[in-house]
Amino acid sequence: MKQKGIPLFAGKRVWVIGASSGIGQACANALLNAGAKVALSGRREERLSQIAFLGKLGQTLVLPLDVTNDAQLKEGYASILNAWGGIDLLLFVSGMYVPLRADNFTIELAEQTIDANLLGPMRAVALVMPEMLKAHDGHIAIVGSVAGYSGLPKALAYGPSKAAIINFCETLYYDLLPQGISVHMISPGFVATEATAQNDFEMPALISAEEAATEILSGIQKGEFDIHFPKRFSRFLKFLRILPYPLYFWIVRRFVKI
Repeated sequence: MKQKGIPLFAGKRVWVIGASSGIGQACANALLNAGAKVALSGRREERLSQIAFLGKLGQTLVLPLDVTNDAQLKEGYASILNAWGGIDLLLFVSGMYVPLRADNFTIELAEQTIDANLLGPMRAVALVMPEMLKAHDGHIAIVGSVAGYSGLPKALAYGPSKAAIINFCETLYYDLLPQGISVHMISPGFVATEATAQNDFEMPALISAEEAATEILSGIQKGEFDIHFPKRFSRFLKFLRILPYPLYFWIVRRFVKI
């Protein structure tokens, strides 16, 4: 059984969480240009309103929220149900990244990262899934990271949060495919955003947020579960996963300049 894609976004109801910057903003812009109805969520209302201004009358909803606040998420989804009756695609892009190694690790930052990057998507999925299950239709797309494939330097909290997203998406796929609901696990490499601007190391195969949005929306259109990019980097990291640990750690230290 193959899961469904969304061949055309025109007229589709999409909730983009994390739309105020970076990959989320690029996806929102592309979806608006494709004729989708887009509910824009993020913490920065002014940025969301600027994106909404690009849409046509009735094409957007501006729903500022914090993904760590369950009440705000519920209020946002209630607004969508009231306005549109439901959604066709949940695109969860929001995330938190703080470079952490063992010498600057704090449990407070780790808890904040897990809350935003793992519990945030779980909260959103828990909201939208009941209506999708009733309809036996819908799409859930969650942006993780290739940092979730295996342990990498400076990702002591971020990496585990994204590894958990991989497991969450895999399990969702098992459960939801027979129900007619498609799941899209999105694993970007390095993308030029406000978050990666914190990095003080060379980022291999760095791409723009617009390039990332093109990869994401193309994968959703095709019905792909595993959407990873840029392939020249993500395939290399997938290969590293199957190596014995001594060889894996040697390659990371020698070739991954982070």
